[in-house]
Amino acid sequence: MKYMLDFILNGSPVDVLVNPTDTLLDVLREKLNILSPKRGCDTGDCGACTVLLNGEPIRSCLTLSLTVAGKEVTTVEGMMTKEGKLHPLQSSFIKHYAAQCGFCTSGMLISAKALLDKNSKPSQEEIKEAISGNICRCGSYEEIIEAIEAIAKCEKEG
Repeated sequence: MKYMLDFILNGSPVDVLVNPTDTLLDVLREKLNILSPKRGCDTGDCGACTVLLNGEPIRSCLTLSLTVAGKEVTTVEGMMTKEGKLHPLQSSFIKHYAAQCGFCTSGMLISAKALLDKNSKPSQEEIKEAISGNICRCGSYEEIIEAIEAIAKCEKEG
């Protein structure tokens, strides 16, 4: 039996027919062609599938799709400005070479966005804590932290 799932995806309402066992990651990637959340470990350990659910970072591989009914889901595709420009975090990741292979990048960006949305002036320890659930296979943690700190520094100065 299939169910109609209605939720807000990156600011726009969507309706999609889902199976009761479909995860949010399945629906995003396979039914809605949202490819930034990656299928990594499928156990919630790597953070590659991280998305925001009502502003909170969650593992979409562990979230049954029907549980997001009526809620707001944000992916990296939804981070761009209305004018089509990159979000400052995305630009900072590029500037600081924070994306090596890119597999972890979307999860890192989403985790960093969640942090900065709540705390625009995080300490380095708070940044490390916020991204601690995201594994970077390339070991680019230093560059990732620098990219997030650069945005926080702009907030502090601006």
